[in-house]
Amino acid sequence: MNTASEDNVAAALGRIPSGLFVLTVRHGASETGMLASWVQQCSFDPPRVTIAIRKGRAVLQWLSTGAALVINVLPEGAKNLIGHFGKGFELGESAFTGVKLARQHEAAPVLAAAHAYLGCHVVNRIDAGDHVVLVADVRTGAVLADGKPTVHVRKNGLSY
Repeated sequence: MNTASEDNVAAALGRIPSGLFVLTVRHGASETGMLASWVQQCSFDPPRVTIAIRKGRAVLQWLSTGAALVINVLPEGAKNLIGHFGKGFELGESAFTGVKLARQHEAAPVLAAAHAYLGCHVVNRIDAGDHVVLVADVRTGAVLADGKPTVHVRKNGLSY
């Protein structure tokens, strides 16, 4: 592909809207959270979602088939949470310092400031180029606050 075509493809891919989410996971006594943008419902029956995570992210070690996780849907204007979780955390590093939690799900923390949350269990992992796509059953969830979720549109569809 020539540079002009690649630029056009990158711009067009970037216009695919997504949400912004904080994925939370517990592994034994340890917990972590990460900012995610590639989360999408993929099935009505059973209710399922897909989550794409860049290869090499340490959290993938905890997200084998059967692992539990929470998808926290960020509300509009959640810049503090985006900044906090966007920097990333190593496994074992405290990801929730200064973040108010609501322990509504046994598997992982729910962010008290989330618009909504979904409690899920991984049922499949798919190699997808530079990402791993998790397929997860949705087992529980709730809308926690009025308002709208964050909608994210990128300028370039070939990078975050």
